[in-house]
Amino acid sequence: MTANFRSDNETPVAPAIMQAIVDANQGTAWAYADDDWSKRLNQVFSELFRTDAIVLPVSTGTVANSIALATVTPPWGSVFCHSGAHIYGDECGAPEFFGDGLRLVPLTGENGKITPIALEHAVRANEGHGVHSYKPSAMSLTQATEAGTIYSIDEVQSLCDSAHALGMKTHMDGARFGNAIASLGCHPAEVTVEAGIDMLSFGASKNGCMAAEALVIFNQSANHETAERLRKRSGHLLSKMRYVSAQLLAYVEDDRWLDMAGHANRQAARFADVVEAHPEALLEYPVQANEVFLKWTKKGFDHLKSEGIQFQLWPGRDDLARFVFGHSTSDEEVGTLLNALI
Repeated sequence: MTANFRSDNETPVAPAIMQAIVDANQGTAWAYADDDWSKRLNQVFSELFRTDAIVLPVSTGTVANSIALATVTPPWGSVFCHSGAHIYGDECGAPEFFGDGLRLVPLTGENGKITPIALEHAVRANEGHGVHSYKPSAMSLTQATEAGTIYSIDEVQSLCDSAHALGMKTHMDGARFGNAIASLGCHPAEVTVEAGIDMLSFGASKNGCMAAEALVIFNQSANHETAERLRKRSGHLLSKMRYVSAQLLAYVEDDRWLDMAGHANRQAARFADVVEAHPEALLEYPVQANEVFLKWTKKGFDHLKSEGIQFQLWPGRDDLARFVFGHSTSDEEVGTLLNALI
């Protein structure tokens, strides 16, 4: 049996999400997000996050991140993030492009996380020459992180407090936000707007949707007209936005997003438990969501491949691989992986 753990981007669309698309495909509807589905998003997400929220549906996480950062960062501004952040290393310069030259400043930190101390030191080091320097404008953190770890509520609060004290806006890249909330077991507002997050890139495509993401602006903390203009200029104001919005509505309905993310997390935990008991293989990072980074030998990874296990060798490393578990990862697939590892 072939078992695919390369990426949750490769998972199929969840049946309930596909049905929502089919249901939306009846007759005509207003174009360019003036449809009934899109108009419901602000209310639904305001209820979900217990605050006033403006929601801009888009089709990719890259554009959600880029629009968010460009909205609050001038061309002479800087955005502080982890060196492993997707916005820094995996979006082909999109934030800088949409931000007309904004600067991304990478910070180091254990397990994919930045800290208030690192943030404050970096800001002080980058603002010392007045008009000659980039202006610190925003902080971006990823939840769950690119290392598969989770920021606690207190960690997010501390980072946001520091960023706001330094005059910056705060952004959360929530590509795997569902996995983070399922892991934390908290209300989604507690680790976002109530902890000081101004804008959230709300991801859904990795967790059961076909192509549905959203930029969520809390409490009018950013100029939503600027964000809307950037969405249009980027080519992401889809004429048939109802199909994106219908996905998002079905995704959050009845906690469907948390159920799917929780399933993925549990499958990852099954694998992590076996790795921890393995005599040679090691976990590179704590497993807190749906990603497992396995440190092992080339011979070991070659053996997994021969057993039909698909995964991603980490770039530049032959002793580290990432295994990602999705909403559709079956017990049989995980069983195949565990048997091959043992």
